[in-house]
Amino acid sequence: MKNTWTNRCNFPRGTLIEGKWHRKRYKIIRKLGSGANGVVYLAEGRGGYTALKMSDDSMSIISEVNVLKAFSKVQGPVLGPSLLDVDDWEKGPGKTIPFYVMEYIEGPDLLTFVREKGRHWAGILIVQLLNILDQMHRQGWIFGDLKPENLIVSHPRTRIRCIDVGGTTKEGRSIKEFTEFFDRGYWGMGSRKAEPSYDIFSVAMLMINIFYPSRFTRKESGLGQLTEVIKKNPELLRFERILHKALEGKYVSAGDMKEELLVTLSAQSSRSQKYARKSQQSQGRKGSVQETAGVLFVTSFLYGLYIYLFLL
Repeated sequence: MKNTWTNRCNFPRGTLIEGKWHRKRYKIIRKLGSGANGVVYLAEGRGGYTALKMSDDSMSIISEVNVLKAFSKVQGPVLGPSLLDVDDWEKGPGKTIPFYVMEYIEGPDLLTFVREKGRHWAGILIVQLLNILDQMHRQGWIFGDLKPENLIVSHPRTRIRCIDVGGTTKEGRSIKEFTEFFDRGYWGMGSRKAEPSYDIFSVAMLMINIFYPSRFTRKESGLGQLTEVIKKNPELLRFERILHKALEGKYVSAGDMKEELLVTLSAQSSRSQKYARKSQQSQGRKGSVQETAGVLFVTSFLYGLYIYLFLL
């Protein structure tokens, strides 16, 4: 079924799409991706580049459009791409393909960004994500298919953005789409009921994935295996308590996890400053040690300022 509609929605570069009702025209540039219920293209319209999603499944298109409309009414962090247009494309006699057009968010996905910029960015980005999820959950929505491919780090202010709402589900229902590695059902650690703890579990798996880019499969004990993985990585071990609470469903909200993560990151920043001062005093010399201390201090200060201005 999936391959059938994917083939029907597979169009080459340069294809022109004109909306039946609004008469807006879009030229396909390239395919951005495809999933369980649609194909997304980078397209060029009158206003510039956009992301255009089409599918033979009109109910799926309507559902995603309703999610984006709901998100657009929320004050605070941007929860998803801005919705720009909704229409039908009459490809030929008796052949109509529904589509919608949204903001094109340019940037690398989460894992690519961290690989290029450094894993010290992980904490900042996860805090941002938890802030978005907390607002989303307050509106009664669960993101569901949370994975690095669905998270873009946009420029120039380095903000994490959710780009695919295809798996977004009303709280209390069953999760519509999921990826095994980030799914608590796969790890035998909970149901696939759409609730905040489902997304929070996925956030913990995102953090693990950042430090273990090659995803691994489940063995006998899901929790036992994940515990062992966390303990083996010194960088990940710093967040052990937070990760366990997230994996075991002990957080009431994404906001609670965000607050604990901020405390942990702040404590680590303070220790870096103390270490820098101690090194400077014990060495008793200028030059490289002072330069190192200065860099650490400035980095810590900017880190705290970034969190204060952009995340809280």
